[in-house]
Amino acid sequence: MILFVKLLLAHLLGDFLLQPNAWVLDKENKKQKSIYLYVHTFLHGILAWLLVGEIAFGWFALLLALTHGGIDFMKLRFQKKKTKRNWFVADQILHLITILIIAGIYQNVSIDCAIFNNQFWILLTGILFLSKPTSIIIRNIISVWTPESKNKKDDSLQNAGNYIGILERLFVLCFILTGHFEAIGFLLAAKSIFRFGDLKEAKDRKLTEYVLIGTLLSFGIALLTGLLVQLGLLHFF
Repeated sequence: MILFVKLLLAHLLGDFLLQPNAWVLDKENKKQKSIYLYVHTFLHGILAWLLVGEIAFGWFALLLALTHGGIDFMKLRFQKKKTKRNWFVADQILHLITILIIAGIYQNVSIDCAIFNNQFWILLTGILFLSKPTSIIIRNIISVWTPESKNKKDDSLQNAGNYIGILERLFVLCFILTGHFEAIGFLLAAKSIFRFGDLKEAKDRKLTEYVLIGTLLSFGIALLTGLLVQLGLLHFF
C-alpha cells in the first residue's frame, strides 16, 4: 500500500507541481518534437525511484516512466480542442492504473476476488442507480409540470443541475452508510440557501414548486435507496 502511495506522490509532483505551464503549452504545440515531453517522462522515473528508495525498483521506475511518456504521447497525438477535457480524465485514469499494476507486480500482490462479494454488488448497484438512471426517472416524473421559464434561455452551466443532483444523492448515500443522518439535513439546508436567491429573483411560483418537487424527489429516492442498500449490506454482513 505504501508503495502505491509513494508512486502516487511521485505522479502528483511530476504531473502537476513540477510541470510548468510553459512545458504543457510546448508539448501541445510541438507534440513528440517537444523536448519537454522527454524531460517530463524522465522526471517521473527519477521521482518514482527516489521516493521508493530501493535500488531494485530502478527497472520498474524506468518502465513507469516509459509508460507515462507513452500515455502522454497518445493524449497529445489524438486530443482536440473539444476533447481536451475527456483526454485529461482518460490520461489520469491510465496513469493511476499503470501505478497500480506496477506496484502490484513489484510487491507480488495478487488480486483478491473475495472483494467482489454480495456486499460489493449491492453497493455498486445503489451507486449506479443514484446516478443517471435516477436523473432520468426524476426528469420524466416532473416533465408534466415544466414551467415556462424553464424553456427560456438562461445563463446556467450546461447539465449543471444534472451533475448537482447526482452528487447530492451520492452524498446522501454516503451519509446514510456512515451513520451521519444529520449531514443530510445540512446538505438539504445548504442547497435551499443557494436556491433561495434564484427563486426569489425569478418570482415564479411554478418554478419554485418545480424545483421543490425535483429536490424532494431526489433526496427521497436517495434516502430510500440508501436505507435499502444499508439493509442489504447488513443482511450479508
